[in-house]
Amino acid sequence: MTTAAPRPSVLFVCVHNAGRSQMAAAFLTHLAGDRVEVRSAGSAPAGSVNPAAVEAMREQGVDISAEIPKVLTSEAVQASDVVITMGCGDTCPVFPGKRYLDWQLDDPAGRGVDAVRPIRDEIEQRVRRLISELGVGAE
Repeated sequence: MTTAAPRPSVLFVCVHNAGRSQMAAAFLTHLAGDRVEVRSAGSAPAGSVNPAAVEAMREQGVDISAEIPKVLTSEAVQASDVVITMGCGDTCPVFPGKRYLDWQLDDPAGRGVDAVRPIRDEIEQRVRRLISELGVGAE
């Protein structure tokens, strides 16, 4: 009898957890379904998700309007196999044995949907590559 491989866990981190990390987490959930455990957090979370990010994702058929920015905790990092940072600098805790990736992406804060679309598209491409690297396949 074969046992299923454990689900990989991915944590997306940006400063406000209102744009980039929310879009990345939503794409990973949308594309990989329940084959990946997905978290997102911010080192200084905003009060709400960036409306331009919500609109840009809605255009792709992904609804993030109900998401709430969450504070980054050491527990979230420890519980994740892959930690992907997006412009949070040195505020992200580092633990041995974790895989860290730093995605250099423009910050959508304070920008309109026209400026957010290219950021969204870059995030989607990176998430699709990540799914392939994790070996879980897209739905």
